[in-house]
Amino acid sequence: MSDVTDLGVAALRDGVREGLFSAREVAEAFIARVAAAKQLNAFLVETPDHALAAADAADAARAAGEAPKPLAGVPIGMKDLFCTKGVPATAASLILQGFTPPYESTVSANLFAAGAGMLGKLNMDQFAMGSSNETSAFGNVISPWRRSDGGAGHNWAPLAPGGSSGGSSTAVSARLCPGATGTDTGGSIRQPAAFTGISGIKPTYGRCSRWGVIAFASSLDQAGPMARDVRDCAILLENMAGFDPKDATSLDAPVPRWEAGLSGDMRGKRIGIPREYRVDAMPAEIDALWQQGIGWLRDAGAEIVEVSLPHTKYALPAYYIIAPAEASSNLARYDGVRYGLRDLPDGANLQQMYAATRAAGFGDEVKRRIMIGTYVLSAGFYDAYFTQASKVRTLIARDFDLAFEQCDYLLTPTAPSAAFALGDKSADPIAMYLNDVFTVPSSLAGLPAMSVPGGLDGQGLPLGLQIIGRALDEQGVLNACLALEERAGFVARPGEWW
Repeated sequence: MSDVTDLGVAALRDGVREGLFSAREVAEAFIARVAAAKQLNAFLVETPDHALAAADAADAARAAGEAPKPLAGVPIGMKDLFCTKGVPATAASLILQGFTPPYESTVSANLFAAGAGMLGKLNMDQFAMGSSNETSAFGNVISPWRRSDGGAGHNWAPLAPGGSSGGSSTAVSARLCPGATGTDTGGSIRQPAAFTGISGIKPTYGRCSRWGVIAFASSLDQAGPMARDVRDCAILLENMAGFDPKDATSLDAPVPRWEAGLSGDMRGKRIGIPREYRVDAMPAEIDALWQQGIGWLRDAGAEIVEVSLPHTKYALPAYYIIAPAEASSNLARYDGVRYGLRDLPDGANLQQMYAATRAAGFGDEVKRRIMIGTYVLSAGFYDAYFTQASKVRTLIARDFDLAFEQCDYLLTPTAPSAAFALGDKSADPIAMYLNDVFTVPSSLAGLPAMSVPGGLDGQGLPLGLQIIGRALDEQGVLNACLALEERAGFVARPGEWW
């Protein structure tokens, strides 16, 4: 079927179950689409055999009259931060080039057990450090979107798909896969979703196992789904989440039936509007969309209240102390001894091998964060930086607790701008870090948060709205986002210039 790639997770699942098309037809259509879109550089590794094997298993089970698996017939993309047995996992870094995991991450194992097939491993910012997908050792991911005034042919500036899950956002937006996994440390699911006009949810910290996910910042990293709409995200999250005894931070809590619980009825709910999120020089289009979102939720029956998160202004500085500190510790394991790259100059001793391997294997942004993290953890600076940032993190979490005494959910913009051109911010790390200004606070507090597309800016690029909820209230976050989705009626998609 030529149009099967226009369908999302729910439609593909239901179509295979009803016999409208076979799982193999679906897999073959997406495999062909992935192969034809290499210019976007979304996939680092293509795994058509994996997708076809899962599809054939789904078709055989249906022919035998067996009960279908939850994701039978649904091929997905896997961010290259997830270890996949027998398939390379590099975290988009040269230092892991050649590493093929002999084990499966818990999240990917859960998805495969639910019947999903894997189309391939998706490009990303190196070790998930970046907001534009420009730090990958294997080249930039290109957003499928173009500015409406971009000119004819290729006389236009390629746009960032967001980061670090930029391969995932591009693949879903360009219809290379109906859904994909992402990881979110400070906004790396939500910001790229906003940039490319799709949906993405960061669940409560601990909802999805981190076992087999290459670590960036262990107290912040959380896996989540990226897909075309809220329902598709709910379906994927149901099949990703769950307690894992192999992960000490995994929450021992039942996984709700989020898809079955979806409702856009907001009657009796209170939506908080944090006054501190009205940042200086906010673009008028972002503020206008925020006001539109307030109107949509009011139309859905919600009461709108203003709340305060007074320590919000300290969230970004605290994050960029805590996350690099954890990264410097986590990335110390990459030394050329056990796996991945080894740079051994003639006559080098062990220390020189370490230095040469890390110098050659890590990119500039990774080195920058390792150096920052090592500095703030060093003797004489630990209390002045890391201890103070940890205290600020506690205050930010307390702000959310107090705000949720007055409301059920928070509504904010997802990002302070639409997608920018590749290269626009790469020379200024601070400007790049400011992309996370609206997403970092909820990450520091470990709360569920989701981005949904709300509209287009004046140049025809997507803009996102974010809902933040209480810990473990993914259902409420999904429902509030569904209310926004139903009223926004966002159907825009990128033109297929590639």
